Amino acid sequence: MKEAPKTYFPPIELYRTHHVKVSDLHTIWVGEYGNPEGKPALLVHGGPGGGSNPTMARLHDPSAYRIILFDQRGSGRSTPHAELEENTTWHLVADMETIRTRLGIERWQLLGGSWGSCLGLAYAETHPDRVSELILRGIFTLRRKELEWFYQAGASYLMPEAFAEFLAPIPEEERGDMITAYHKRLTGPDPDVRLAAARAWSMWEGATLSLLPDPGRVAAFGSPHYALAFARIECHYFMNRGFFDSDDEILARAHVLRDIPGVIVHGRYDLCTPILTAWELSKAWPTAEFKVIPDSGHAMTEPGIVDALVRATEKFKLQA
Repeated sequence: MKEAPKTYFPPIELYRTHHVKVSDLHTIWVGEYGNPEGKPALLVHGGPGGGSNPTMARLHDPSAYRIILFDQRGSGRSTPHAELEENTTWHLVADMETIRTRLGIERWQLLGGSWGSCLGLAYAETHPDRVSELILRGIFTLRRKELEWFYQAGASYLMPEAFAEFLAPIPEEERGDMITAYHKRLTGPDPDVRLAAARAWSMWEGATLSLLPDPGRVAAFGSPHYALAFARIECHYFMNRGFFDSDDEILARAHVLRDIPGVIVHGRYDLCTPILTAWELSKAWPTAEFKVIPDSGHAMTEPGIVDALVRATEKFKLQA
């Protein structure tokens, strides 16, 4: 008999929150769920700029795991909201280390999706001795070809009506470099222009996340508070190539992961981060298990993705 798909654990409440001052400018929100004496697991949200949400905590057994969520600089409940100053990949890696030491954790499991997979890889490649396992979904390494696929030409061929809405705020003469054109507007002085650009940027991503459409998600991505942080911080990172020294830095350093148990989960029909990058990561990190989900796109909430992630957390929950 075929085993029933795994699904989310039941909703759980926060048992502790922290506001961690990481610089004179930035304060990071951290929330803890589950078992305070359990195996530590850090959930790394996407974007950058997306912020965490309580559903992320339901991928782990709350009786076995000490589940930690945090909002990266400028996003979610961290302050200041949508701030770009002192906001780079390496600031975030340092923030994760600050959180780990502040919470008294020696090693922890990381689970990250989309940009969270990139940041999780950057952290693990910098601090491999601090990572017990690495569970990654919707692999993204911020290479130029990945950005061009989603923001210039590629996904646009499959979602032309949604891409037309993404093009709309940008004059035709600037459309040869959409990221630069959006960055100009998202960092400009006019708040109305910033908000219009932020909503268009964010709703384009919201429209493409899952195999099946979800109008409610598109609307949520267009809410002003969320869209401003999401679009401004994403575009800031993309303009600066993730603050990496080379375009392929994450994949080039993947050999550092060889002793870290891992699972790579990717939807076959992921429009945001095509499966090629996940396949390339699996070749660069051959000790990781590579799971292709045949009926899914990019979203964490798709049933096949949830099943694979929960199976991964269950696989590791009793391991030291």
